Amino acid sequence: MTYEFKPSGVCARGLSFEIEDSKLKNVRFNGGCNGNSQGIARLVEGMDVKEVIARLEGVRCGFKSTSCPDQLAKALKKALEE
Repeated sequence: MTYEFKPSGVCARGLSFEIEDSKLKNVRFNGGCNGNSQGIARLVEGMDVKEVIARLEGVRCGFKSTSCPDQLAKALKKALEE
């Protein structure tokens, strides 16, 4: 199943991902810092969803209260609730 999420407070306008057997797959950011988004997506590919949340939750971007990694963690938490 593909999950779609609209981030807030960051440059990225959207993100999508799949969860299969508690593992994260096919993470895609729409907009934002292309290199950073690709790097995050590649690093978390195949990781356990709860581990990704634990590592990325609370990461900030400069003076912002959130970041693309933090928004991914929020999206994953929401997906787990569904």
